[in-house]
Amino acid sequence: MTVLSSRQGSGVKFARGSSVMTQCARPGQHSEKPSSVCFISLDRMPSEILLNIFSYLDVVSLLCVGCVNRRFYHLTSDNLIWVKIYSTAFSSKRRYWKLTSVEETATCVSLLSVEDKEVGYWKKEYITRQISSLKSALAHIIMPVNPYTGLPVKTKEALRVFGLGWAIILREKNGKEYIMRHADHSVNDTSVTVVWYDKNWPHLATLSTLNLYGVTPLFMDQYLTPDPNSPRWLSLIGKYDLSNLSESTMMGCDGLIRIFCLNPGLLVGLWQKEDNLAFVMANLHFHHLVERSTLGSATLPYMLPPHSPLVDDSPEYGLQGYQMHIDMHGVGIFYLCSTFRNLFSRRECIENGYVKFVVISLKNNREHLPLIGKVGLAWRTNVFDGFIESCFVVDVTLLDEHRKPFWCVSSPVCMRSPAYPSDGSSFLGNTYYVDYMDKEGGVHAELVWIEETEEYFIVSLALYLSVAKINHWFGTKY
Repeated sequence: MTVLSSRQGSGVKFARGSSVMTQCARPGQHSEKPSSVCFISLDRMPSEILLNIFSYLDVVSLLCVGCVNRRFYHLTSDNLIWVKIYSTAFSSKRRYWKLTSVEETATCVSLLSVEDKEVGYWKKEYITRQISSLKSALAHIIMPVNPYTGLPVKTKEALRVFGLGWAIILREKNGKEYIMRHADHSVNDTSVTVVWYDKNWPHLATLSTLNLYGVTPLFMDQYLTPDPNSPRWLSLIGKYDLSNLSESTMMGCDGLIRIFCLNPGLLVGLWQKEDNLAFVMANLHFHHLVERSTLGSATLPYMLPPHSPLVDDSPEYGLQGYQMHIDMHGVGIFYLCSTFRNLFSRRECIENGYVKFVVISLKNNREHLPLIGKVGLAWRTNVFDGFIESCFVVDVTLLDEHRKPFWCVSSPVCMRSPAYPSDGSSFLGNTYYVDYMDKEGGVHAELVWIEETEEYFIVSLALYLSVAKINHWFGTKY
């Protein structure tokens, strides 16, 4: 906290995070400098005076002062201070009405019993109530769902209004941690791309894990713009093992960096020469994004509510009526945005625990789709920027026949030349494959480079869904 008075001749100044007060020279004293200073420790002040000073602070400043030392923490947890803050913030709608004698007596008795509570009781009550109010407000704003996309209508508004952000915590092998707030982010149609970059990353060889968190300001109602020093709530989204950065997870490179993919949706950029971190990029799908970013804790992620299957006696139940929306982009640059309806499959298409759905058929030229623009992934740090060809981000939103989100994913992918040429498309031009697979589903796309028009065409697209996921969702027994 900083309090500054600039009166000439005398004044006081409190330094942020310090318990030292500087006082200017008394009037009448002569000095070569405009003023001289002497240092008085605030710790020497009586508790009654400090409590009086602290009672004028707002919540954020009060919590910051409590971090100075143990004595300040104890004093700023005073119940009389916090019961007034609590009453002001959560008072009844009848606060403007004239109180009856019974209500006045009840209020006096309540204030007299404040000191009977343990120190910090009302501070905890206020923070708990604040968190509960914030979660209720978030739940209310994301309640309306778009019937066409199956996603909340106001996800972008929730991210903006509530100042939601993201942070990563890098843990060294010796247990030391580094926390970094995101440096930049871009909001896409169905996902958000978050980027971290810095000049002073810890050495990669010393790091073991990376944890991704959603970050929520607790006191949004007090600031038009969230105060960077205000308390924030951390919600664990994902844990990643940095020892998995190997050739098998490498996606591409340019003259400056190499990029590696860690599922789900994390991209790590390493400098070519130093083999140290250049940037970290997270791709987060809108489905349950607000809940995952706010309703988890620092150690446990948000748990999805239990799903109750809708039982149906139709023979192909769970294998038909899907709708898939797919976006392909390179961080702000969109190459494809398309929706496919009435996708279906059959029992005969079940293989290795997955059901195959044909989205774009190689044999039907009318279904083939072009990718617009030069395909690649744009990256930047606070020093350099670049563009890695043949890499991009895929966002998939799959709805079931009831228009409920069934499988949603946002992940970086890359184009690779097939080990063996395709029988049907190689005559058109150079062929490339794009693959993504996790335990719930996957996509496989076949692209052809048309030299005459200098563009890629998707000539084949297949969707794979886990049989276990289908059985759990629909109550079937495939």
